[in-house]
Amino acid sequence: MDPITINNLHYRWPARPVVVICADGCDPEYLEHGFRDEILPNLSKLSCEGTLATANSAMPSFTNPNNVSIITGVPPSAHGISGNYFLDVDSGTEVMMDDPRWLRSETILSAFAARGARVGAVSAKNKLCKLLGAGRGTSDFVCFSAECADACTLSDHGVERIVEMVGRPQPEVYSGDLSLFVLDAGIGLLKRERFDLLYLSLSDYIQHKYAPGTPEANHFCAELDARIGTLASFDITLGIVADHGMSDKSHQNGTPRVIYLQDELQQRFGSGKTKVILPITDPYVVHHGALGGFARVYCDTLPVDQVLSFIQQIPGIELTLARGDACQRFSLPSDREADLVVVSEQHYAIGVERELHDLRALGGHRLRSHGGVSEQPVPFLLSHPLTDSYTKRLQQLPLNNYDIFDFAINGTL
Repeated sequence: MDPITINNLHYRWPARPVVVICADGCDPEYLEHGFRDEILPNLSKLSCEGTLATANSAMPSFTNPNNVSIITGVPPSAHGISGNYFLDVDSGTEVMMDDPRWLRSETILSAFAARGARVGAVSAKNKLCKLLGAGRGTSDFVCFSAECADACTLSDHGVERIVEMVGRPQPEVYSGDLSLFVLDAGIGLLKRERFDLLYLSLSDYIQHKYAPGTPEANHFCAELDARIGTLASFDITLGIVADHGMSDKSHQNGTPRVIYLQDELQQRFGSGKTKVILPITDPYVVHHGALGGFARVYCDTLPVDQVLSFIQQIPGIELTLARGDACQRFSLPSDREADLVVVSEQHYAIGVERELHDLRALGGHRLRSHGGVSEQPVPFLLSHPLTDSYTKRLQQLPLNNYDIFDFAINGTL
């Protein structure tokens, strides 16, 4: 088969099936602790036989922008998905960015499926399915979520009887088992038939609740490792990456360390003068209370420089950037960006107004979240050695998490 050009990047036809796992929220520290505690034998073997590096996620370091970056091979400035949630300035409404109508780039999955490849995408949460399945115009493109596995049909998802295939009940959405179910489903699909490309996107429920090295995190990582060992036993190229890392954002006494930015702005400039948008917002906020490390601020008639100067002096703020500077630094689409982008320091989170965030659902756990530059570093693992040219590329920083399909398809021996 001739190479395929997707978003100005060239991809050869895979020499063997390519499976890419997006281990949601897998901060490099989880692997570091796991290797040190000797609970990750399969990942340890893969890192020795193949390639293990650290890459940067796209900004903001949230789920939707990064999953879409991974499946398109390009940053948000190209594909247009710049958050889980945003303000559509044309309509003046706040909307979820989970619909393909916001997508400006073809996906690697849909492009290969259109050329006759057998392609699959399995997500933990149903919110991602519409984006992962964008451009799905053939039954050769399987796409479903673990959250709704029992509702799969051949017409809508390209596959059915998933729960029966996996051999256990559909898991709760707020559970570590949701991620394990995705991997079990991927294993089941590969046992059923050959896939040319398979994308498995997990959940970060455990990482939001448990720090690296804790018994709960280690147990979950060991379960992941066992399934990765099974996947690696197939004749495939396996790529593993993450959409973002994870940081503790709590005080020493365990209470959340939060900058309520809208409250701060209203106290300084008055009510209705600014609008804060938190792009981490999605239908699943129980484990983080819609608190992350990245915010957008619309200034209405206020001078942008004046608002920027005020925000930058707030303790816990790492960066405050005007639209143009933010788009250049973080490769964001300028027409979907706010007047200001605000990024917190690693151990701080940003909220809107205190009364709008219900943190009781944290259940006594420390707030752990993501979204800033501190959560950009993620693991980048390939099951096979690289060609000489890709080895050189690996040494030329920066490496991005959305390079994973390029390296897995074009760069492995």
